[in-house]
Amino acid sequence: MIPLSVLDLSPIVAGSTAADSLRNTRDLAQHAERFGFTRYWLAEHHGMPGIASAATAVVIGHVAAGTSTIRVGAGGIMLPNHSPLVIAEQFGTLESLFPGRIDLGLGRAPGSDQATARALRRDIYADAGEFPRDVVELMNYFQPASPGQAVRAVPGAGLDIPIWILGSSLFGAQLAAQLGLPYAFASHFAPDHMMQAIEIYRERFRPSGRLQKSYVMLGFNVFAADTDEQGRLIATSAQQSFVHRRTGRPARLSPPVPGYVESLSPPERAILQQSLTCAAIGSAQTVRQQMDEFIARTGADELMIASQIYDHAARVRSYEIVSQLARG
Repeated sequence: MIPLSVLDLSPIVAGSTAADSLRNTRDLAQHAERFGFTRYWLAEHHGMPGIASAATAVVIGHVAAGTSTIRVGAGGIMLPNHSPLVIAEQFGTLESLFPGRIDLGLGRAPGSDQATARALRRDIYADAGEFPRDVVELMNYFQPASPGQAVRAVPGAGLDIPIWILGSSLFGAQLAAQLGLPYAFASHFAPDHMMQAIEIYRERFRPSGRLQKSYVMLGFNVFAADTDEQGRLIATSAQQSFVHRRTGRPARLSPPVPGYVESLSPPERAILQQSLTCAAIGSAQTVRQQMDEFIARTGADELMIASQIYDHAARVRSYEIVSQLARG
C-alpha cells in the first residue's frame, strides 16, 4: 500500500459547535498518528456552516501541538485570499514551532462564495495569472535572505517547508509541473479531470531543487465500517452534505439516513455520481478492493483520505480500518 494521509475538514455536525469540532479534529489527529498515517491536512473554507477550519494556520498549530511525529499542513491555503508574505510568516512560525513537520498546500479557489470572498477583501476578478506569481513570491520568501533585502519573512526565510500545488482542474497540474512541485488533486469532490491532470503533470514535470521526480497525491473518500451495510449508512452524511452544497443549501453535517440515496431525485443522484466517484464504502474487504482498484488505475503516489462521518467514534474507526489495510 502506498502512503496514506488524512484530510480533515473539521466538520461541524448538527447539534454541535465549532469548539466540539476542533476538539474532535485534535483527537482524530492523535489517533491518525498512532495509526501510522503520513500527514494530517486541514483545508481553508470560509462562511461554511459545517466546516470549522477557516483559520487554517491556527488549527494546524492546534493539531501540531497535540501530536509529535505526524506531518501537519494545509490542504490547502487559498492563496488569493492572502498576501504571500503573510502566509510565509504564518508557516514560518509554524515550522519554527514544529520543525520538520509542516506542509503548505496552495490553491487558487476562494474557498467561499463570492460575497464572502469580497468580505475577505479579495479581488474576485483578479487575473488568474496572479496565482503563479504569488506562488513564486511565496517560495522566494522561504529562501535565505540576501544582504540588503528590503522585504523578508521573519520567521520564514531560510526554512525548508514543503510546498504543494492543489487543484481540481488542469491549471494546477501545469503549474506544479512547471515549478517542479508535488501535486495534490481534489478527486475526492471534483474527479472529472483527474486522469487528464495526472497525465499533464507527469508529462510536463520539470525537476527542481525541491523535487526531482513527479509526485501525485489524490483525494479519496473512505467510509469504512465493520460491515458493508454500516459503511453505506455512515456515508449518507457526506452524501447529504454534497447535495446540500451543490444545490445552494450548505448546512452542518447531518446524521446518517437509511435509504438516503434511494430517496433522491434523478438530478440529486447525478450530483453524487459526479462528485463521489472516487470513494470506497463498506467493510474492510470491500474498501481494500476499491482502494486497490483506484491506485492501480491512477498510479497515485499517495492517497489523502477524506471521511466526512457524522459520529466521531465511527470516523475514528473508519481511519483505523484503513490503517489496518495499509499494514496488510
